[in-house]
Amino acid sequence: MNRRIVTEPITEAAFAPFGDLMSVSGAPDKTINQGQCGRYHDRARLDFADGRAGISLFDAKPRALPYTLDMVERHPDGSQAFIPMSHQPFLVIVAPDEDGRPGKPRAFVTEAGQAVNYHRGTWHGVLTPLAAPGLFAVVDRIGPGANLEEFWFDDPWEVVAG
Repeated sequence: MNRRIVTEPITEAAFAPFGDLMSVSGAPDKTINQGQCGRYHDRARLDFADGRAGISLFDAKPRALPYTLDMVERHPDGSQAFIPMSHQPFLVIVAPDEDGRPGKPRAFVTEAGQAVNYHRGTWHGVLTPLAAPGLFAVVDRIGPGANLEEFWFDDPWEVVAG
């Protein structure tokens, strides 16, 4: 394995071509509940061809760097949001689409408290927590038909810490 990806910190600008970076930063959009709660409003673009939005809970086993990336997937009929239910960073891998196949992947590490929403059709790695517990709320499309496309790399990538 000689193909290497170096992780980078995730930013809204760097992640924008692939999806929405969600976090509680800056002043809230509004304050609710008698001033006791800041609402950071409408932070992700949910996009479904048909079906409906559903919330599922995922319990993923933690992984470590270096990490071998041998497969990415995408969901052509809907966006997919990964929202950690613990205050731990996780690994986010995405790739641009190049004529129906993934281009060169990029790897990001979130900060604790950040979540991501992959745009519909975005190539991405599997849910990859870097610490236990790997508990996430996932918002994605619930509906008929296959909404999963996988691509297996002939030559895997090695993801290393930046």
